[in-house]
Amino acid sequence: MWSSEIHPNMPSSEADPEYQRPDLPVSRRVSDLLDRMTVEEKAGQLVGTWAGQMHRTVDVTEVKELVREQHLGCAAPFGWGGSTGTEVGEIVDIVNELQEVATEETRLGIPLFFNVDAVHGHAYVAGSAVFPNGLGAAATWDPDLIEAGARVTATEVAATGAHQNYGPTCDVGRDPRWGRVFETFGESPRLVAEMAAAKVRGYQGEGIEADDTVVATAKHFPAYSEPERGEDAAPVDVSEYKLRNTFVPPFEAALAEGVESVMPCYNSINGEPVHGSERWLTDLLRGDLGFDGTIVSDWGGVRHLTDDHKTAADLREATYDARTAGLDVASVGNDLEQEELVDLVESGDLPESVLDSSVERVLERKFRMGLFEDPYVDKDEAVETVGADDHQEAALETAREAMTLLKNDDCLPLDGDEDVFVGGPNADDLVSQVGGWSVEREEHVDGTTIAEEIRAHVDGEVTHERGTTHNETLDVAAAAEKAADADVAVLALGEGWYLHEFGAGDPRTETGEFPTREEIALGEAQQELVEAVAETGTPVVGVLVTGRPLAVEHLDERAEAVLMAYFPGTMGGKAVAETLVGENDPSGRLAVTVPRSGTQVDLHHDHLHQPRPIGDSEHPDSYDPLYEFGHGLSYTEFETGDLSVAEEVVGPGDAVELEIAVENVGDRRGTEVVQVYSRTESKTLVMPERRLQAFDRVDLDAGERATVTLEVPVENLGVYAPGDGHRVEAGDYDLVVDGESVTVTVDGDYL
Repeated sequence: MWSSEIHPNMPSSEADPEYQRPDLPVSRRVSDLLDRMTVEEKAGQLVGTWAGQMHRTVDVTEVKELVREQHLGCAAPFGWGGSTGTEVGEIVDIVNELQEVATEETRLGIPLFFNVDAVHGHAYVAGSAVFPNGLGAAATWDPDLIEAGARVTATEVAATGAHQNYGPTCDVGRDPRWGRVFETFGESPRLVAEMAAAKVRGYQGEGIEADDTVVATAKHFPAYSEPERGEDAAPVDVSEYKLRNTFVPPFEAALAEGVESVMPCYNSINGEPVHGSERWLTDLLRGDLGFDGTIVSDWGGVRHLTDDHKTAADLREATYDARTAGLDVASVGNDLEQEELVDLVESGDLPESVLDSSVERVLERKFRMGLFEDPYVDKDEAVETVGADDHQEAALETAREAMTLLKNDDCLPLDGDEDVFVGGPNADDLVSQVGGWSVEREEHVDGTTIAEEIRAHVDGEVTHERGTTHNETLDVAAAAEKAADADVAVLALGEGWYLHEFGAGDPRTETGEFPTREEIALGEAQQELVEAVAETGTPVVGVLVTGRPLAVEHLDERAEAVLMAYFPGTMGGKAVAETLVGENDPSGRLAVTVPRSGTQVDLHHDHLHQPRPIGDSEHPDSYDPLYEFGHGLSYTEFETGDLSVAEEVVGPGDAVELEIAVENVGDRRGTEVVQVYSRTESKTLVMPERRLQAFDRVDLDAGERATVTLEVPVENLGVYAPGDGHRVEAGDYDLVVDGESVTVTVDGDYL
């Protein structure tokens, strides 16, 4: 039994200090505790550490000493790639041991705050329910489903004793060279905003006071995802127009949902490294956007100011820059940053009030989450919660909805009695199936592979030969021989587990080999496998298990069907098999454009109008991808029409209400995703040729017809105008659904 009583060494005259009384308002408890704290204790609350292997190994014993001696207030002993704890039982033991040190062996007994990377489920914990990574989640176009999945994740995270999740990812992902595009919700600011907001609601519930909620962290503010060269954390040069209209809106949506924390990006933005920039963290985030929660560093973000950006002479100056910029917590600053903070205050270089403001925010969350009353977790409850059957079922449902059928020449669905050949590097690889930001050992993944599930879903003979790794040939000839004897060949192709810069950290791939940011097409070995199997004459179904939109024109030309599975999670094998045999209608729609070639690295549907100085006939199409944003096929057919609006003239504060008739004209039940785009040409500022404005999923039986009602707030038709703020210009705006358009008129300019 773990004790949560008041520290036994506390003087008897202070046996019941105000900060230890849950009957008092949180603000009063915070004020009382802050008044009792030394500079060292305050600094400690603003610095975290880790247990595991990062740039050096820190074990749990050292973490205990850092809590006792340096008063550190947060830690990451599990829930990330190099962490000490992976199994649920060991995690709970570590959490309770560390909380005992913090509450029983320090002067004030302030509990620890634990943070994790649980961006698509509590995926760094063995046996957890792992959901599709970001692009797959976005392909569902279903915010309610994503919110439900985030609720599951929060429940598992809280059960293991963590309090803050470093998610959602609010970055708008457009460049397939960037190794983190798979974490994003795609290329549309509107879709990313809706999904990020859903994640915040799921993680935080009705409030972080509840036992099964966690602090959500909107990251990576304000513009991480279009670095130079596609190189992770490289500088970003971005106009104010693009910054405010493309990258900031998802953060605004997260803030509107009450997100409790924000994480800066590693990059410099327009020459200023964000972790040390008052312009970005105070003027923009706290000033213009009104954020009043905690700002937490991305892992080594403070250290990068001196080591990499070269804007600070040493760690002391980097610490000063970060704190005066507005940073509250250095996630893994360890003893060094705590000591620098103390020295800065004691020398008079940094006002103690800067620490006080940040400590107030940190303590406020610890009190609200009830940590002073009970910081411990129950092992039996944690074991029962992580990976529970209903959690895996939620992961399965998300994977099902994510399945995106890119091409189908009357090949799918399978009847189920075919002889099937299964090949490719991702057919029997669970670690690749869950993708990055997940455990790296197959025994820690509670799921089944694509090959296993195909065997379970067809009555014909199923043969298997991997043929290649992600970038090396194994026995392509043997694969082709088996494929020749089958009725259909399913090739599970794509990428494996990676973080940030592809090969980095991947146990299967050396840095510099496919996948890389220089190579957007499938690796040569996989193309060789596709070629050999296609030459047998057996119909080919390509299943792409991948984190990003690869240029797969080679596959598209040789395959009868192509299914985009993304990194589909623990239940992804089952979702793929169900889709291949028609038990699941593919209802996913692309959240990102699929390019034709590796040269199309800045291709997105909402590009701006532009001149064509030598004429249209001499200008290649600005948007000519292999598969467009929003594309996805079904096993049935839909017709949309009768688009209308309730009011054709609208003004400030109004919302355009649209009605669209949708009919399933096929012979089986299916799901259509209705997408509303805006289009306008006659405006002072150059506008996108089209922008996603609203969307909804509709499930219909064969022959069924429904009317879908969607709203587009008039303010969403406008843009942020540098120097003026958000502006909606008077004039006509076309709203387009599946080629049919209706015009609404905005009556008068307004900000």
